[in-house]
Amino acid sequence: MYPVKHFALTALMAIVGFSVPASAADYSEADAAQKVVNEAVDTLENFQLDSKQAWFRQNVSKARALFIIPRLGKGGFIFAGSGGRGLVVARDKETGGWSQPAFYTVGSASIGLQAGAQESEVIYLVMSDVGMKALMGTKFQLGADGTLTTGPIGMGAQAATRDILSFSRGVGLFGGISAEGTVIQPDLKRNEAYYGQIVSPTEILLRHSVQNADTGLLIAKVSSTAAAK
Repeated sequence: MYPVKHFALTALMAIVGFSVPASAADYSEADAAQKVVNEAVDTLENFQLDSKQAWFRQNVSKARALFIIPRLGKGGFIFAGSGGRGLVVARDKETGGWSQPAFYTVGSASIGLQAGAQESEVIYLVMSDVGMKALMGTKFQLGADGTLTTGPIGMGAQAATRDILSFSRGVGLFGGISAEGTVIQPDLKRNEAYYGQIVSPTEILLRHSVQNADTGLLIAKVSSTAAAK
């Protein structure tokens, strides 16, 4: 019998693999990154049109950054885990404009009596300097040490008291997705492929050191979403 921790880690690795479409293997890393960019535009559109996401629309204008995960996969029996890939765009404090996207991976694990599988669209709103600082690191876990506070998905928390707010679209046997315990880290390989050089999240999101010509539609959509009332 495997120890619970070993089982959870092994199953989480399987879930992360499940969340990435099989067709992604046919793309180069840069093409796969562009696919995430394109899907992020669709995710923002879906959140704008969804009548259940009014609370998201009310708070997105206050966000320092958006972490958009077009496909967060969940699956398993007894073990429930989630994983996916997404991108972060950050607002410039001085100009109010939005940065080029930095790519990240996300994964979480929990154990409970659950069954089935689903894919959800998830957007995290980064609301504070504490949240921004966490994004600039090599890896962090939401709710791990009490210094990073997270809000529920879609309702019930005051934005002023939370570092990161989470919102989800998708219906399945798992119900809501908890932000607590989620591990987020930069996808360095994908960032390098997309921009043609080794580049850190700080250089992308804060220093604006790189640019990709194929992000125009994404930046325009982020800007219109954040400006909408």
